[in-house]
Amino acid sequence: MSNADEIRELRDDELRRRENETRQELFNLRVQLATQQTTNVARVRKLRRDLARILTLITERKLDIRRNR
Repeated sequence: MSNADEIRELRDDELRRRENETRQELFNLRVQLATQQTTNVARVRKLRRDLARILTLITERKLDIRRNR
């Protein structure tokens, strides 16, 4: 995914879908780490940051906050 501008271009329904996909992928990766099926710790960090960006944008839209860019 992800730079912030790319995420900002998504519609609300796409944003919610992306949130759900990211949460699911993060969960799966955590399970893999716990069972030692992967060692890709950097991917966890990236997914957490992507999820934070998505949730921030959802909140901004909910509160109708406009960013000047």
